[in-house]
Amino acid sequence: MTNHLPASLQSAAPPTPYRRAHPVRRFLVQHSAALILVTPFLLLFLLFTIWPVLRSLYLSFTDYDAISSPSLTGLDNYRTLLADPRFLKALSNTATYMLGTALLSTALGLMLALVFGGQRLSDQVMRACFFLPSVAGGVGLISVFKWLFSSEDFGLINTMRQWLHLDPVRFLGSPAYAVPVLIVLAVWGLMGYNMIMFVAGLRSIPGDIYEAAAIDGATPAQRFWRITLPLLRPTLLFVLVTSMIGAFQEFFSFYFLFSDTSNVGGILDSGLSLVVYLYDLGFRHLQMGMASALAWILFIMLLLLTALNLKLGRINDVD
Repeated sequence: MTNHLPASLQSAAPPTPYRRAHPVRRFLVQHSAALILVTPFLLLFLLFTIWPVLRSLYLSFTDYDAISSPSLTGLDNYRTLLADPRFLKALSNTATYMLGTALLSTALGLMLALVFGGQRLSDQVMRACFFLPSVAGGVGLISVFKWLFSSEDFGLINTMRQWLHLDPVRFLGSPAYAVPVLIVLAVWGLMGYNMIMFVAGLRSIPGDIYEAAAIDGATPAQRFWRITLPLLRPTLLFVLVTSMIGAFQEFFSFYFLFSDTSNVGGILDSGLSLVVYLYDLGFRHLQMGMASALAWILFIMLLLLTALNLKLGRINDVD
């Protein structure tokens, strides 16, 4: 059979098969503009977040003192901390403070939400009043409490006790009162926020359920225990666990109430928390290796609390 194709086409090479681009290359090409815009943030994130985290992990296995070059010591820092009486005291103070703050602020927040959760003007005013300490927190709030609980004559509470012919109490100078005073401060500043969270949770419960229960003769107490509390469990767990995590990381109240230039933690370390102890090790005694090890112990504890929150959330979703 005679080939009628032109000579130029007869000598042309066969077409190369189509090759699909590599997925990574295709992703880079398709999202090149977005990657260019996000690159500065990624560089800053790597420089100021990822690198310090990895550096602190390395330093936790060294004897670095911010002056000489670090040398590896293995797990010595962790062993020393776990046997350190100050660490154990700080852990005890922090655990007591965390549990007291979380339980009391959650219970009082729920109580306030039940009492002032309505739509009346008086309820709105009371919610604003109780929420105000959450907005006006910080060093100023701690300074006010330091004035209230001062052990000197000018402390407001001790002044009122003198009016009643009672002896003054050393709230900030007695180890027995240190953690209770801190719990009172934390609960006063946190219960308003928890109240708002519970009000939102209560309003998500359908009113038809309460009406049906009332028709069936359920008392207010029965409606609370059998309707309100079970349906409010997601909010209750969220408020409780986040309050525990926040209290576990507290620094300012411990430091400003019970520390000064010569002493950190108050008398007999009664006002020493884990975060304040970390600050004392790292920035006052320059034991950066020990401070880094303590930071990672704190991280593991917070990770366990977060895992507890997620676990309880999954159980609630299944139910």
